[in-house]
Amino acid sequence: MKIAIIGGGAAGFFGALSCAKHFPEHEIVLFEKNTKLLSKVKVSGGGRCNVTNDTLDIHQLVKNYPRGGKALKKTFQQFSVAHTIAWFQNHGVALHAEADGRMFPTTNDSQTIVDCLWQEAIRLGITIKTGVAVQAICKEDHQFRIDFTHHQSFYCDRVLVATGGNPSSQAYEWLRDIGHSIIMPVPSLFTFNVPQSPLDGLQGLVVKEAIVKIKNTDLQEKGIVLVTHWGFSGPAVLRLSAWGARVLKENDYQFTVHFNWLSDTKEDTLRSQLLQYKIDHPKKMVSNTPLFDLPKRLWERLCSINGIEETLRWADLPNKNLNKLIESLLRDQYLVAGKTTFKEEFVTAGGIDLQHINMNTMESKLVPGLFFAGEVLDIDGITGGYNFQAAWTTGWVAGKHMATMISS
Repeated sequence: MKIAIIGGGAAGFFGALSCAKHFPEHEIVLFEKNTKLLSKVKVSGGGRCNVTNDTLDIHQLVKNYPRGGKALKKTFQQFSVAHTIAWFQNHGVALHAEADGRMFPTTNDSQTIVDCLWQEAIRLGITIKTGVAVQAICKEDHQFRIDFTHHQSFYCDRVLVATGGNPSSQAYEWLRDIGHSIIMPVPSLFTFNVPQSPLDGLQGLVVKEAIVKIKNTDLQEKGIVLVTHWGFSGPAVLRLSAWGARVLKENDYQFTVHFNWLSDTKEDTLRSQLLQYKIDHPKKMVSNTPLFDLPKRLWERLCSINGIEETLRWADLPNKNLNKLIESLLRDQYLVAGKTTFKEEFVTAGGIDLQHINMNTMESKLVPGLFFAGEVLDIDGITGGYNFQAAWTTGWVAGKHMATMISS
């Protein structure tokens, strides 16, 4: 057989490697429209590559996918996080987990992952062609014809589409043409833009644990928040953008975001603590004594915003200013006007409708012999290695089944 893999990212490479391992007698050709392969792997995790997450329990794992988690249960049973760790270990790449569960190569260098996949592809005899963009796929009897934009064609027996996500609906037109419906793609994993933010100048500031909410929705996340020169980022914000991808798109990325900078702290508790501090330390300056392990610069800015001058002592703090400070600490709010892609690790919510995919094999239910893997599907995870895990898993499962009998 001739087997075509369309897409030279994580899912495409892993699909090709899996297919070559399970069916070494067949010819496998991987096509990538860009001149560079594995580009998202290269930039992931700030150049360290967040390979996966150490969430080994499948029932817990699927809870980290805003879309596609339930469908992935079957697929994860065939190739899990543990399988991913073992695969890289067996190919000379040890992984380590950080406190938040993210797993990286022990080299902390994404090139380690790129080299591993590339060398294994060479060892298995996979043909790789770059700079070739697919224009259409046609089914002719029991074969496929892949047409490229440079007016050449390739005939094969099986096709795996692993072209990744794209926020443009037009990018999926060639897949609609072969009969697959597309769940409207929208961006996920993005940061919040706050023009003329009161926190301007505090970029790089990190709050270790805050609660972030989107006003007038049930969307809420708890975790690290990063103040940037354009607004807010960090794991809590990125997770919120993933769960709220469609709602925020519907609002044209214009919404109000609330922060409880003290996480689970309630107002009565906070008020009591501040009043007690006022009694215990009357001569200390309010703005010069950051409390609750908050960054000093954030405490100073919140004091300034609420009219607390640098020379004001706790003993002289008026109740109205105390009330304003409490409000800022527990219910700080900012008007978001737009989004920014998180570095180059963008993710798309939407893609190939999963109801037309056999998740046991990743084969199309509409076009026998056509398989899908990775972000081109309506599957996306929150930040933390979950999107790569979905890519490794769906790619491996697709490759494992591509040269078996076509389903009826």
